[in-house]
Amino acid sequence: MNILILEDEQRAGEKLIRSIKSITSNPKIEWKRSITEAIEFLNSNPSLDIIFSDIELLDGNVFSVYETIRPDCPIIFCTAYNTFYIDAFKTNGIAYLLKPYTAASFETAWNKFLLLCKTKKETIPPDVLDQLKYLLNLEKKQYKSTFSIKKRDGVFLLKVAEIMYFQAQGDFVLAIDTNDKKHIINDSLTHIENQMDNNVFFRINRSEIINRNSIFKYNQHIKNRVAITLNHAEIILYTSNSKTPEFKNWLHQ
Repeated sequence: MNILILEDEQRAGEKLIRSIKSITSNPKIEWKRSITEAIEFLNSNPSLDIIFSDIELLDGNVFSVYETIRPDCPIIFCTAYNTFYIDAFKTNGIAYLLKPYTAASFETAWNKFLLLCKTKKETIPPDVLDQLKYLLNLEKKQYKSTFSIKKRDGVFLLKVAEIMYFQAQGDFVLAIDTNDKKHIINDSLTHIENQMDNNVFFRINRSEIINRNSIFKYNQHIKNRVAITLNHAEIILYTSNSKTPEFKNWLHQ
């Protein structure tokens, strides 16, 4: 079994290797951490049975790889982001595992791969069809509208619409509202991102999520980064290099 892993995080890559070895014998595994490495490897025309792919790699979004090279094998996506379902299934994606995934969900994805290998038909398995039907209904998802914020004099409800941006601060997240007040949310930024409407909120880098309605303007910054000025002119946030193209597409859609 020839397997390619596209993953930039050490622990996540090691977990994938353990999971693969627990379920199949003597796999030949290649592990690449960046867009550059992935394209270089795939251009060498390797014979692959399956790809396990993260989405945000060290130097960009993995879909730039699949726009350049169309692998002739199935892809199982393993990611912390829940906003790329449609993009995943436009490629050879057959499963979408949200981190932290369980051994059971990994095995389900693997069995789907084995089923495709076994049948070798042009039809889509029923469980894949069910997943695609789910994807078509993603817009019906109920997004979080308020956060319960604990203060010394009680618990207050902070409306999501009043949040200009979220900022990760170690083990917690700050929500900065339209009055420039900061509120502590005891949660991870990724979990918060998964509860937001991605038409309104966008993760511009590893530590910040921005509200579209809070953006006043943006300007080109150093390299490929963008400086975003919020309605409060003294607040400027910056995209990461890898997020800039996606941010521009999101903002103008």
